[in-house]
Amino acid sequence: MEVSAIEKLINDAVALDELHVKFDGSQCTIIAVADFLGELSRVKRQQAIYSPLAQIINDGVIHAVTIKTFTTSDWQREKMFNLPL
Repeated sequence: MEVSAIEKLINDAVALDELHVKFDGSQCTIIAVADFLGELSRVKRQQAIYSPLAQIINDGVIHAVTIKTFTTSDWQREKMFNLPL
């Protein structure tokens, strides 16, 4: 699966300010940035990004997913430590 296809699935489901995806074999690393994420619990943040990928995870295309979520202000502070993939 192409990174662009993963990005499209997420962007079609969730309005993000920034999205960075790295897909290596069957492992996917995602950084999602949006202010609305600050209003959600840590679990709800993960679920918001994970949910659009549920079908391809169930199909075995992706076996492992790492998701990091940030508000835009948190991202400005943290991006030097979590550089885009």
